[in-house]
Amino acid sequence: MIVAICVMLHYEALRFLGRTLGAHVHKRIGVLLVMMGLLIAHFLEVWVFAVAYMFVEHEMGFGRIAGITTGDIFDYFYYSSISYTTVGFGDLVPVGAIRMLTAAEGLAGLSLITWSASFTFLAMQRFWPHALAESQEKPDSET
Repeated sequence: MIVAICVMLHYEALRFLGRTLGAHVHKRIGVLLVMMGLLIAHFLEVWVFAVAYMFVEHEMGFGRIAGITTGDIFDYFYYSSISYTTVGFGDLVPVGAIRMLTAAEGLAGLSLITWSASFTFLAMQRFWPHALAESQEKPDSET
């Protein structure tokens, strides 16, 4: 359920960015808005998982995250961010059934970050077509 919420949130963010960043936006501003919009979307998705970790641990009792001592929301946000980005420092470790949520977040984060990279590439093609054309012409002109 949490993964589905994040995928829908990401889809809507991409759809919003794609619709609002039309031809009326300056190319530099457009690229910056795409990057900021995607960072905000990822930030919100990490928060969704952080809240889910708190709920699963405190309300449902499906395990715990070893290393979190205070139970502060920011501890869960930190854990969620290292799981989402698949960094996995190892200072916090899931114990019990909560490991399934951690695994799902790692897979979802990898997929959503990749989706963002593809969207950014397409936005770059749209906002900077002349820069891409010049970079493709250089190797051919040297031969």
